[in-house]
Amino acid sequence: MTLLRDEDLAAAFDHASRSYDALVAANPGYHTHLRRSVRRMGLPGQGEGLRVLDLGCGTGASTAALRSVLPAADITAVDASAGMLARAAAKPWADGVRFVHAPAEHLADAHVEGPFDAVFAAYLFRNLTDPDAVLATVRAVLRPGGRLGVHEYSLSGRRADRAVWTLVCRGIVQPAATLLGDGPLYRHLWSSVVHFDPVDRFAARLRDAGFDKVRALSLPGWQTGITHTFVAARPEDLR
Repeated sequence: MTLLRDEDLAAAFDHASRSYDALVAANPGYHTHLRRSVRRMGLPGQGEGLRVLDLGCGTGASTAALRSVLPAADITAVDASAGMLARAAAKPWADGVRFVHAPAEHLADAHVEGPFDAVFAAYLFRNLTDPDAVLATVRAVLRPGGRLGVHEYSLSGRRADRAVWTLVCRGIVQPAATLLGDGPLYRHLWSSVVHFDPVDRFAARLRDAGFDKVRALSLPGWQTGITHTFVAARPEDLR
C-alpha cells in the first residue's frame, strides 16, 4: 500500500504542480470529461447569478471546465496545495474567479462561506482522510436545493476495470511520472483508486451524508467503469 499521509500528499502535489498539466493533457478526454460532468449537474443557463465552489481545483482544469460551461457564474476555487493553486491562479481568467488556499476540511478558516448554488469536486474525495466530514461541510455550504457534482475515479467493481486501471498506471503513468521525479504521487494515485469506494458505496455515502437525487454516471472511452460523475442535491427545506 503506497497511500500518502495528508502532509506528504500536499507536498507531493506542490512538487508535481510544474508538470501536472502536461501529464493530464496526455490523458485522452480529460478536459472533455470534466466539462461533461459539469453539464451533468444540470445548472440553468450560463450560470447567471450562481455561486459555484470548485473544491480541490488543482491547477485549474476543473475551474476551466466550470468557466466553459457556466461562463457567467461566480466561481470560488479552493485547493490545499499551494503549488497547484499558484499554477491555477497564474492562468488568464475572466472576472468572477477567485482562488483560495485551504484544505477542504477547513473552508471556514479561510473564510469560504456559503450559500453556494453548486459545489464541484474533481479527483478530490479519494484523497481525503475523512470524506464524510467533508461531505457534511459541503452540505452545510450548499443552499437548499443546491447541486453537488463529484468527478472521481471510482471503480465499478468489475475485475476488468481494475485491470485496465493498473495497466494504465503501471505501464504509462508511473514510468512517466518517475522520470519527472513524481513517482510517489502517482503510486499514491493507483492505490487511492483501488482502495476508494466503488461506485455503489460512494453513492450510498452521499445518501448517508444527507443528499438526495443521487445518480452515478460513467464516462466514455478507456475510463468507462473507472471514472464516474456523481450528481446529488441538498434537499429542499420543508416548510
